[in-house]
Amino acid sequence: MSSLSRELVFLILQFLDEEKFKETVHKLEQESGFFFNMKYFEEEVQGGNWEEVERYLSGFTKVDDNRYSMKIFFEIRKQKYLEALDKQDRAKAVEILVKDLKVFSSFNEELFKEITQLLTLDNFRENEQLSKYGDTKSARTIMLVELKKLIEANPLFRDKLQFPSLKTSRLRTLINQSLNWQHQLCKNPRPNPDIKTLFVDHSCGAQPNGARAPSPATNPLMATIPKGGGFPPLGAHGPPFQAAPAPVATALAGWMANATPAPHPAVSAGPIGLSAPANPAALLKRPRTPPNAPLGDYQSADSDHILKRARTIGQSGDEVSYTGPNLPQGLYSQDDLPKIVARTLNQGSPVKSMDFHPLQQTILLVGTHVGEIGVWEVGSQERLAHRNFKVWDLGSCSASMQAAVLKDPLVSVNRVVWSPDGSLFGVAYSKHIVHIYSFHVGNDLRQHLEIDAHVGGVNDLAFSHPNKQLCIITCGDDKTIKVWDAVTGARQYTFEGHEAPVYSVCPHYKENIQFIFSTAVDGKIKAWLYDLMGSRVDYDAPGQWCTTMAYSADGTRLFSCGTSKERESFLVEWNESEGAIKRTYQGFCKRSLDIVQFDTTKNRFLAAGDEYLIKFWDMDNTTMLTTVDADGGLASTPRLRFNKEGSLLAVSTSDNGIKILVNADGLRLLRTFDNRTFDAARVPSDTKVSVVTQMASVSTPGPQTVGGSDRVASTVSMAGLNGVDSRSVGDKVRVAEDSVDKNKNWKLTEIIEPAQCRSLRLSDNLPTSKISRLIYTNSGVAILALASNAVHKLWKWQRNDRNASGKATASIPPQLWQPASGILMTNDISDTNPEDAVPCFALSKNDSYVMSASGGKVSLFNMMTFKTMTTFMAPPPPATFLAFHPQDNNIIAIGMEDSTIQIYNVRVDEVKSKLKGHQKRVTGLAFSHVLNVLVSSGADAQ
Repeated sequence: MSSLSRELVFLILQFLDEEKFKETVHKLEQESGFFFNMKYFEEEVQGGNWEEVERYLSGFTKVDDNRYSMKIFFEIRKQKYLEALDKQDRAKAVEILVKDLKVFSSFNEELFKEITQLLTLDNFRENEQLSKYGDTKSARTIMLVELKKLIEANPLFRDKLQFPSLKTSRLRTLINQSLNWQHQLCKNPRPNPDIKTLFVDHSCGAQPNGARAPSPATNPLMATIPKGGGFPPLGAHGPPFQAAPAPVATALAGWMANATPAPHPAVSAGPIGLSAPANPAALLKRPRTPPNAPLGDYQSADSDHILKRARTIGQSGDEVSYTGPNLPQGLYSQDDLPKIVARTLNQGSPVKSMDFHPLQQTILLVGTHVGEIGVWEVGSQERLAHRNFKVWDLGSCSASMQAAVLKDPLVSVNRVVWSPDGSLFGVAYSKHIVHIYSFHVGNDLRQHLEIDAHVGGVNDLAFSHPNKQLCIITCGDDKTIKVWDAVTGARQYTFEGHEAPVYSVCPHYKENIQFIFSTAVDGKIKAWLYDLMGSRVDYDAPGQWCTTMAYSADGTRLFSCGTSKERESFLVEWNESEGAIKRTYQGFCKRSLDIVQFDTTKNRFLAAGDEYLIKFWDMDNTTMLTTVDADGGLASTPRLRFNKEGSLLAVSTSDNGIKILVNADGLRLLRTFDNRTFDAARVPSDTKVSVVTQMASVSTPGPQTVGGSDRVASTVSMAGLNGVDSRSVGDKVRVAEDSVDKNKNWKLTEIIEPAQCRSLRLSDNLPTSKISRLIYTNSGVAILALASNAVHKLWKWQRNDRNASGKATASIPPQLWQPASGILMTNDISDTNPEDAVPCFALSKNDSYVMSASGGKVSLFNMMTFKTMTTFMAPPPPATFLAFHPQDNNIIAIGMEDSTIQIYNVRVDEVKSKLKGHQKRVTGLAFSHVLNVLVSSGADAQ
């Protein structure tokens, strides 16, 4: 929409408000998404009109757009849930839990379980984190303060919170000016014209106010705003496209032959090495397969992105030719689909994009949400190579790139893809950068190219071969598509014309005609030749939001998959000769939880991830063929990728892993690894990788919930239950000093008399064992102990008439507490004797988690459910002291028996740094809350 059209909406909003069309005003605000009326939003929240609150919000953001949006919706739905519980309306509470809050379970399953457990309490205020919840009115007021901060910080609301400064009745003024101008154009203007209608131009001629053909001076200033839909008839797009002086194809699968060139020329930057084909050739509707063609690479849809409003998925693939074997479809049956789970890989962080090696069928390339990449041999479940994001040469990057990295070092992978011969692979990141690695025999991974490709995120990447020259194609937030030389990194072309961030690219060729399809987040599809003539196609994709395109393996059939802003998903096949949809596949849920991703295989089947399932279709049948749940545990909209032969299917799981599904051929392929003697030098996938870095590498945490998934860079922490999330990614970290006045001079009291002390005995009905460690919780309402038998015990003070604060006191004994499940928090002891071990434990800042060890592995427990969330760092050597980073519960310091200190990231399951200096075991660790400092002590008295 043009800026003038946008301003027209504001004029209409002002007019409607002045005319007291209140409901219409807010409906237009929501539908246009141009102005967020905070006053109206506050009124609806205070009134508890939750349906209207979410409907109004939906015009500006969706649940999973970013971390701020997720927190906004979570706070609203949590409040609605608590109000139902407060009214003892259990049925309503259950309905809210299932319909509204369950969406968060895929991001933080433990949080959802904890919220569910509130149903078991007679009064949810018994939960210590909700103990300060007052009445409904005050709770809504407190929540509104938090919501306003989140909305103001949310980039999607930028420039939408202030209404333009307009003079009163600005629209009426403009209309009057227009009428005066029209009256001046009359041949015989009357002194006092009688204006009876605005539907036609005014005239003082023989037919007052009659319609007449407008003169050039009266043409509209603004073009009409087109409605989205399918491809319009080609005849509506003007005369056939005229060929450029350089000979090019007269048609692009029928689409380009009838499309008017876009008014935006492609801008060339650097030497032009990609010229148009020498001989014009019309593209055939059903291109021939060249004789004796070698097995070619195929393209599919696997790109998974985080864009401002989109985020996560979609995929475009490598450049596709139709050189694959054209096997009869009757040779395949449903049994050829990979549906059996044969391998499980633990990636350790949310998977964003995957791609199988084009030649080595069991090698899988993976990119994640935290910017790491991994190369896996799925047969042996070995991780062959691993890299975290790092700018190779920051000094040579643009100033905007340097500023972006310094401002927020968190970077995610948007796309990984192999080159057609598998010697290179590319990684597109969420900030400016593309990395190209070379991959050689022996799993040698080397840096090849670093390209500062786009301003903002690089949303997709593909390889192509125009003029037999290997090139890299990228697209990004800056609304451009760029072509780079894959050897030198020199930029060859810049294609401009999209009016929104470009979401995906799909290079292809037919009859020697090279071209690129691109899609943007406004739903526009464009097509480009490697020349300077601009886009040849400008159409709307179904759903008009995030769409990816892919050809079948033989290059003869074109498909696209997309999701609308309302989360309605579309999988379609295109009729290339007409630029129209040939068939639409059925079977998606009415509201997908994320942008659906798809892939193709065997020139016969389509697969898409939706509703925690993999859904399959026969290409020739719009009815869904079958579904597979892969034994459960899949992500809500799983990322997926077939290998080239279609015998393996990699799918992402909700616990940051990958499942490898196989058919009979795939099972035989993987069995070749079962009896193989492995090279001892290789690192097993469950081996902890020690990366020695400076402490600075972990001193700027992107705080996330321990073990939680980091979708769209937004995870709801347990602290969300009490309306505080001091660990949200990108939020300014607050070092809470709740009850400490730093400027207060404390006077110490010397204790010299027994009467100054008070004592009490804690009740204990658990098996008696020596208490090895004891600590107050940070909130001061409980005592946590670790016994010599590796069992934890928790005593809580109850809030009552005798203890209104619920804080620790010697006047009232606390009660031994256990969850309803009756489970105990018990450390791993392996083969060690816990009596001989050096026990240690540490509490997270908000008391949600306890990390503990009794000579065996380090365990991480949920303090509300007592469940073991993970174990890590198997001895030897055992851990002897533990400490959480004060600003990020994922970063922990582990003092070891061998005198070393390991800085460990729980979320990615990796040692980030190993510190040395002590001569004996570590006895104490403490992070500074202000400085970038870790202090340690050891048994060596240092």
